[in-house]
Amino acid sequence: MTQGWNGTFSQSGQNVAVANMDYNGSVAVNGTANPGFNASWSGSNPLPTNFAVNGNACNGSTSPTPTPTTVPPTPTPGTTPTPIPPTPTPTPGTTPTPTPTTTPTPPGTHVDNPYAGAQGYINPDWASEVTTAATAKGGTLGAQMAKVANNSTAVWLDRIAAVTGGTGVTRTLSGHLDAAVAQASSSSQPVVITIVIYDLPDRDCSAYASNGELSVANNGLALYKSQYIDPIASILSQSKYSNLRISAIIEPDSLPNLVTNLSVPKCAEANSSGAYVQGIQYALNKLHAISNVYNYIDISHSGWLGWSSNFQPAVTLITNVIKGTSAGVNSVDGFISDTANYTPTTEPFMTANQQVGGNPVRSANFYQWNQYIDEATYDTDMRNAFIAAGFPSGIGMLIDTSRNGWGGPNRPSGASSSTDLNTFVNATKIDQRLDRGNWCNQAAGIGARPTANPAPGFDAYVWIKPPGESDGTSDKTQTTPDPEGKQFDAMCDPTGNSRYNSAVKTGALPNAPDAGHWFEAEFEILVQNAYPSF
Repeated sequence: MTQGWNGTFSQSGQNVAVANMDYNGSVAVNGTANPGFNASWSGSNPLPTNFAVNGNACNGSTSPTPTPTTVPPTPTPGTTPTPIPPTPTPTPGTTPTPTPTTTPTPPGTHVDNPYAGAQGYINPDWASEVTTAATAKGGTLGAQMAKVANNSTAVWLDRIAAVTGGTGVTRTLSGHLDAAVAQASSSSQPVVITIVIYDLPDRDCSAYASNGELSVANNGLALYKSQYIDPIASILSQSKYSNLRISAIIEPDSLPNLVTNLSVPKCAEANSSGAYVQGIQYALNKLHAISNVYNYIDISHSGWLGWSSNFQPAVTLITNVIKGTSAGVNSVDGFISDTANYTPTTEPFMTANQQVGGNPVRSANFYQWNQYIDEATYDTDMRNAFIAAGFPSGIGMLIDTSRNGWGGPNRPSGASSSTDLNTFVNATKIDQRLDRGNWCNQAAGIGARPTANPAPGFDAYVWIKPPGESDGTSDKTQTTPDPEGKQFDAMCDPTGNSRYNSAVKTGALPNAPDAGHWFEAEFEILVQNAYPSF
């Protein structure tokens, strides 16, 4: 299987399964849903003979062999996006034809969407942790946990040692790229490996859990360029990796902090020194020069920049930073939201401006007049705003769906009947956080599986935060940075109140290790609350 649309697809040997997306889980009487997939034929499996939906045999007929030049229905680059749920494609009644292009894309060619027609890199180290935990757990939950290991996750380069090697590093950047090349050698598809560039000086300037090793005061920007970005660029440009597609997520949370948190001394220093802006521009210049690297800039999430007072200033700042690079707007391939966060892709049972008791949903206490209650609408408007600011119409959006599924027994099955606004919202929203600003080790669920072209304007749903890796330690005694620069943040205190709403708790899980370290208790919860379920 090379590509799927209007569904979440998985393949195990000769068996292909598809589950509904959030937006097409219910089909009205006489309505239609049109999932489809393209597949390549190797001759190693027998011809498919049966198809079923929810266990019910399909009684359709086999389509004629398609003409080799037929193009499969895919979203057209440059099409103006519409908020999810989109109009289903292909058009109802059309039979998608699973025909590959007659001329393969040459290796190293910079394509429009690196995730389309590619298989994601399976990190063997993370997959091993998942498999070990699943085996130890056993039973039904253990079997569900084991399935998670088959999904692609990003590789976080959160310190110099993660690039070049050092204490506590199991596999360097080269090691991951070598593993990706090995994975590609047994597949007819190219492999896309997603890396996270994450080591700016004064990193995570408004919090503590993910502080880094470099500081502005100690020549951090020069070290970032010479000891971090330069080695990354040197490794990625090696010819043995030219057949890989390398997607680079550039410095999560950094530019959003310059929009909203300049009252925090470290953020003010990162701004006045130019460290964030110059560091990101340097990274973009170095990585864009490598033809098989694809740059995506982080735009945080709707619960951070969704208010009008933050939205346009963010667009302006990010645009100016990117336009200041050598290639300008062409130095990036798109943007990513919800990185390592929990905001749902869609809130399926209500809209931001829906009226309840004479008031819009967005005026509820949980949303505080934020125009955006989910990532799909936020990303769509962000994309349109960037295009209006001069970016190419083909830029694509990514959403990190690794932990925004919000399934399990507490997931609502429909809209509340209450006419009281806050009661309605609390009973209707799938986002079960106590406050929308709570970001540390939430009892959420794994979301949509990594999927290319999930909707027009969206390059992919991706798993940037590997499920099971901690957001930060819950140990209150860790008040000084560890060797990785990380320390306790009060938002990771299970007994503490939220920094953003003192009336509620943080919702953080107890007994959590440092950010990025394996947190098995949270992983089990994420699997139990996965939506779609495993």
